[in-house]
Amino acid sequence: MQRIVVDISIGPDEWIKLYQGLAQDVTGRARDGRSVRFPARILSRFYLNDGVRGSFCISFNDQGKFETIERV
Repeated sequence: MQRIVVDISIGPDEWIKLYQGLAQDVTGRARDGRSVRFPARILSRFYLNDGVRGSFCISFNDQGKFETIERV
């Protein structure tokens, strides 16, 4: 299993676009410098009134499929 750490800051207006399906993926840069893209739906449980903000560890299998996400 592989892991990446990503710092995320998605405001409520941007989150609405993701929630409504106008955008399906979140793109960003992992702390190790890699560009990453993952489904926005994995962040749903972390949504608060001010959006989704924080550092997250995303684990994925050897085929690049999502396994788990946790706030760090």
